[in-house]
Amino acid sequence: MNDLHVSFREKCGYGLGDAASNIFWKLFSMYLLFFYTDIFGLPAAAVGTMFLVTRIWDALIDPVVGVMADRTQTRWGKFRPYLLWFLVPFGVLGVLTFTTPDFGPTGKLVYAYITYSLMMMVYSLVNVPYASLLGVISPDTKVRTTLSSFRMVFAFGGGILSLVLIEPLVRAFGSLREVATAEGSVPDQQLGWSAGVAVLALVAMLFLLCTFLWTRERVRPVGEQKNALRDDIRDLFRNSPWWILLGSGVFVLIFNSIRDGAAVYYFKYFVDAPSQLDLGWIGGSVTLVTLYLVLGQIANIAGILLMAPVANRIGKKRTYLGAMLLAGVLSVAFYFMGSDDIVPILVLQVLISVCAGSVMPLLWSMYADTADYSEVRTGRRATGLIFSSSSMSQKFGWTLGGALTGWLLAWFGFEANQVQAEGALTGIRMMLSILPAAGALLSVLFLLFYPLNERRVEEIGRKLEAARADAARSGN
Repeated sequence: MNDLHVSFREKCGYGLGDAASNIFWKLFSMYLLFFYTDIFGLPAAAVGTMFLVTRIWDALIDPVVGVMADRTQTRWGKFRPYLLWFLVPFGVLGVLTFTTPDFGPTGKLVYAYITYSLMMMVYSLVNVPYASLLGVISPDTKVRTTLSSFRMVFAFGGGILSLVLIEPLVRAFGSLREVATAEGSVPDQQLGWSAGVAVLALVAMLFLLCTFLWTRERVRPVGEQKNALRDDIRDLFRNSPWWILLGSGVFVLIFNSIRDGAAVYYFKYFVDAPSQLDLGWIGGSVTLVTLYLVLGQIANIAGILLMAPVANRIGKKRTYLGAMLLAGVLSVAFYFMGSDDIVPILVLQVLISVCAGSVMPLLWSMYADTADYSEVRTGRRATGLIFSSSSMSQKFGWTLGGALTGWLLAWFGFEANQVQAEGALTGIRMMLSILPAAGALLSVLFLLFYPLNERRVEEIGRKLEAARADAARSGN
C-alpha cells in the first residue's frame, strides 16, 4: 500500500483528532497547575500529590481501554466508534475541570480530584483508540510516518490554538463580571477560565467528529483472531523493542512536562519584562509567556516538518537520538539565562522545541512498528493493547513530571502570588533547564538499545504482507 491509498483529507482528519486532544493537553500541562494554585487556591504540594494519584489511575486505565478496543466490533471498525461515543463527555468534563465552585479548602481538593480523574478517564477513552488508528489505517511504515507527522503537526496546531486563545478568552469573559477583593473590584477570573475553556471544548468536540467521519480502518489481522487476553499480555511483555520505547517515552514526557509546567511560573516570578508586549504594526498586544509558549508550538511543528526528510535519510533511531541529545545540551544552556535576557530565552525555546517536536512522531511511528514485530513473531496482533500500553507509559512520564513540578515548587519554597525567595527562583530556573536535560539524556540512554532499524522493519512488513496474501488465498 502506498501513500496514494490514504487521501489528504483522511490525513487531515486523522490529524484533527490529536488537535482536539492537544487543546486540553496543553491547557493541562501548561496552565492547570497554575490554575489550581493561583486561581483555585490549592497548595502546590497538594496539587502535585493529586496529579500523581489521578494520573496513575488514568495511566492504568489505558491498557483496559486498549483491550476493550481490540475486542470491539462495529460497522465503523474497532477504534473510530470511541471518538463518537465519548466526544461530548470529553468536552463537558474539560469545562468542569476548570470550574471553581465556592467550596472550602477540603471541598475544593475533593472536587479537583473527582473532576480531573473523570476527565482523564474520558481522555483515555478517546485518545487510546485514536492513537491505535495509526496502526490500522495503513500497513506501510512510510505512510505511518507521514500520518504520524500529520498527527503531530495538527497536535501542535491545536496547542497553538489553545495557547493563543485561552488568555484573551479568560480576560474577555472575566470582564463580564467583577468580584470584590482587598485591592478593589477586579475581573472574575474564575468565570473567565470556565467560559474560555468551554469555547475551546466546543472546538475540540468538532475536531473529534471530523476524525470519526474522515478516517477508515483498513489493516486486518492475518486470518480470524480471537486472542486470549493472557496471550496478548504475554506477547506484550516479551516485546523487547516496545519496552525500550516505553522507557525512552517516559523520560521524553518528563522532559516536556517539567518544562511546560514551570513556564508560567518562570515568567510570572523570575523574568523581568513588561507583562504585555506591543505587537507593533500587527496591532494589539500579547503576554510574554503566551509568546514563549506559542513560539514553542510553532517550533515543534518546524521540528516535525524537518523530521520526515531527515528520518528517511538517516533512519528514525538516529534522528531521535540526535534530537534529544541536542535538546539536553540546549536545556543546560537555558539555566544561564538572566531575568532580562528575553531574546536569548526565546531563541533557546525555539531551538529546544524544534528538537522536541521532531521526536514525538518518530516515537509513535516506532510503536506501530513494534506491533508488526509482535505479530510476525507470534501470529497474533493486539494493536490496541500495544498503543494503549504505550500511551500508559507516556502518561507515567507526564504523571511523574507533573507531580515533580508541584513537589519541587513546594520543596524550593514557592508561595503563590508572593515575591519569591532566591531559593524558589533558582528552583524554578532549574525546572526549565537542568532537570529537563536529565530527562532528555535518560531518554537517549534507553533508545541506544532499540533494535528495529529501517531494514528490519521493511523485512517484517514483507513477511506480514505475504502472510496476509496467503490468508486471503486460503479464505481465512
